[in-house]
Amino acid sequence: MSNKFIPYNSKLKELARKLRNNSTPSEIMLWQHLKNGHMLGYDFHRQKPLLNYIVDFYCPALQLVIEIDGITHDEKIEKDVIRQTEIEKHGVTLLRFWDKEVRTNIEGVLIKIQEWIQQQSQSVPS
Repeated sequence: MSNKFIPYNSKLKELARKLRNNSTPSEIMLWQHLKNGHMLGYDFHRQKPLLNYIVDFYCPALQLVIEIDGITHDEKIEKDVIRQTEIEKHGVTLLRFWDKEVRTNIEGVLIKIQEWIQQQSQSVPS
C-alpha cells in the first residue's frame, strides 16, 4: 500500500470545502466512523479533490475512495463509470455504497470496508 500523490484540479478546492460544509446525512453518518483513524487506524479525508473530481472519502495510505451514491446517480451512471475508470487508472480502488444502505445498514457498510482493508493488508508481501 502506497501513499502516492494523485494530482487534482486546484479549482475544485473551494467547491470541496462547500461540499464538506453541506454534507448529506449519510455522508455525516459514515464520516463519524472514518474520521480520526476510527477505521482500523487509517486516516480518511472527506470531499477530497482527485484529478478533475471530488470524491466523498479518500484514504491515501490505502489508495481507497469510498463513494456514497444517492438517487441522482441513477441518471449519471455513464459519467460515474468514466470517473471511476479514470480514478482507478491511478491505482486507486473505489468502493460504492448506496445512500439508503448507509442510512439503514451502517454496520454492514463498515464491515464491508473493514473486510476490504483487511484483505489488502493480507495481500501485501512482507
